[in-house]
Amino acid sequence: MNVTIYDVAKKAGVGIGTVSRVINNSPHLSIKTKLKVEKVIKELKYQPHAMAQSLARKKTNTVACIVPDFTGYFFVEMLCGIQRECSTLGYDLILYSVDEIEKKEMFLKRTLREKKVDGVLFLSLDISDKEADRFIQADFPIVLVDSFHPKLDSIMVENEEGAFLATDHLLQLGHRKVGVITGHLDSVPANVRLEGYKRALNHCKIQLNDQYISISSMNGDTEERSNHGFNKKAGYNAMMRLLDKNSDPPTAVFVSSDIQALGAINAVMDRGLKVPEDIAIVGFDDIELAAWVGLSTMRQPMAEMGSLAVSRLFEKIQQHHLPTMNKLFTPKLIVRESSGDRISN
Repeated sequence: MNVTIYDVAKKAGVGIGTVSRVINNSPHLSIKTKLKVEKVIKELKYQPHAMAQSLARKKTNTVACIVPDFTGYFFVEMLCGIQRECSTLGYDLILYSVDEIEKKEMFLKRTLREKKVDGVLFLSLDISDKEADRFIQADFPIVLVDSFHPKLDSIMVENEEGAFLATDHLLQLGHRKVGVITGHLDSVPANVRLEGYKRALNHCKIQLNDQYISISSMNGDTEERSNHGFNKKAGYNAMMRLLDKNSDPPTAVFVSSDIQALGAINAVMDRGLKVPEDIAIVGFDDIELAAWVGLSTMRQPMAEMGSLAVSRLFEKIQQHHLPTMNKLFTPKLIVRESSGDRISN
């Protein structure tokens, strides 16, 4: 008989999720645990693909991923982690792109009704109490990523703390006229990051100036509205509004996503201004392009979050009555050229 992941977990005295993370080389493991599991894998001559064969008798070996947009850089990097872990665990992945609330509700209902997948990953979207209760009552595995509900498993970054640290970085450089660009306020990350910005100003006893707040428009064209306003065009237009409506514009801006920040930088340049000499900018995400353009940003482990979400969903598929898990990652400030040096007051 083929050795399964359960055999490895049992002999090593760990959970199957831990075995999965060892196979996928996750950094969030102690060296002692990693070496112990690797030793058992070698002793048992375990091959990861054998797990898929053992599960196929009872499961579809498919998971669904409901996501607002899978073309944005944030989601592409997270989906890389999701796909990699699915491959390790022998699972296929079905993607559902949701650009309207009605579609989200439709996919959730269809998933519960048809049960053509073993579980659901739910990315960067709100889930109502009613919808959460449906999954709980149906005993159907679901893991939220970049979203939260107290009754469901969730994996998030500390968005408010990240926005606070980004804004505080600009304040510590000596800026006192700090603006913010954020996405549509029907987005949880947009709302929470805006609160982090406000908290940083309050912490430094700087009065909030509403003229320095630019929220992505929900009345623009399709491109600007996409992905809750977390896109390059929305960032460009939001920065233009900051510059147009202020006779005394901000000297620094916290932009709540890197892709918006790229648009904001273009807007500054189109006005004949320079980054960071005229306007310092800090983003959020640390997508691959951020390093290429010298963007200071808050790094969140997107691929790792996706990988952990799949690992947790797999655990829930195998053991439905596990306690609810809420995992929080703290984003890290990455300082590059766009925020510049300390200025004199």
